[in-house]
Amino acid sequence: MANVHTDSPTRELAKHLEGIDFPANKQKMVEYARSKGASQDLCNQIEGLPDEQYTSMADVFKGFGQSGK
Repeated sequence: MANVHTDSPTRELAKHLEGIDFPANKQKMVEYARSKGASQDLCNQIEGLPDEQYTSMADVFKGFGQSGK
């Protein structure tokens, strides 16, 4: 059986937002993630976050959990 490794959604999120300057709203995060090569699916998930200012990756992960992703 082949060993297939896929990143979890939160790991993929962290990878594509690494280095972003906070605070950031979801539009800034989508643009940043796209510039880092994020998939359209991940960008859609970021767009589904609650509409607020995020001050850290911990805030982003909290919002990501609340969005049901």
